[in-house]
Amino acid sequence: MSTNLALDVRPVSGALGAEIGGLDLEHLTDGGFEALHAALIEHHVVFLPDQRLSPDGHVALARRFGEIEIHPFIPKLDDAHPEVVVLDGDHGARADVWHTDVTWSEHPPIASILHMVVCPTRGGDTMFTNQHLVYESLSAPMRDLLDVLTAVHTAAVFGHPEQAIEHPAVRVHPETGRRSLYVNRQFTSHTPQLRRAESDVLLAHLYSFSEQPQFQCRYGWAPGSVGIWDNRCTQHYAVNDYDEPRVIHRVTILGDDPQGSPPRWGDYTPSRVSASEAYFG
Repeated sequence: MSTNLALDVRPVSGALGAEIGGLDLEHLTDGGFEALHAALIEHHVVFLPDQRLSPDGHVALARRFGEIEIHPFIPKLDDAHPEVVVLDGDHGARADVWHTDVTWSEHPPIASILHMVVCPTRGGDTMFTNQHLVYESLSAPMRDLLDVLTAVHTAAVFGHPEQAIEHPAVRVHPETGRRSLYVNRQFTSHTPQLRRAESDVLLAHLYSFSEQPQFQCRYGWAPGSVGIWDNRCTQHYAVNDYDEPRVIHRVTILGDDPQGSPPRWGDYTPSRVSASEAYFG
């Protein structure tokens, strides 16, 4: 996407992420949004410090990206702003497991916009990974295998294991055509084309591989900071190292069906139960 507006863009790591200056998100022009969107696609997550973003402005910004999610499980700001969820560290909102948001949905979010309202004086950073880079760093045989597998994602962590969906293990970004690994430690259950034991080993390897520091950036928040991440090609992790209040307002944008190569095989169905399967269940 081309734009004539020049932004102050400062990358925060070699893998992904950039801090952006020169935009007022509460009064964002069309040109400003085009430049912001282009930076997000290039850097996968962007951070804008010192914003004065009202709840109405927060919702209006999200609507520029697409349809807004009403999250079924997380507390809302108020009746007038059901789109704005409140993540309060003192009330259990400490997402210290690597994940991509709401992958257990048939139509997972394309992006989220986080507004830091109350920030601890130290700690409470968020880390992000570049899942494009993760996929591209795997060996060619591993990429070939993953390209033709799917993975099942569930909302079991929220007490709803029946909320489940199957997505490609590798998805293609709809705006860039770039492939990324699309499994995560918090919501991915298994790969149905494999024996469960094989799936467990493969997923454990992929989780640990993708969480390596060379694929990450880490951002230290301040009150008024805004972060926007592309949920189609990133994971994130909120560092749980603080004992002061930490309150976030977040709005999430829907509108995406993960696409990838079709699975090469059907779901694994054993023709007979082996001794090891009978023993281990």
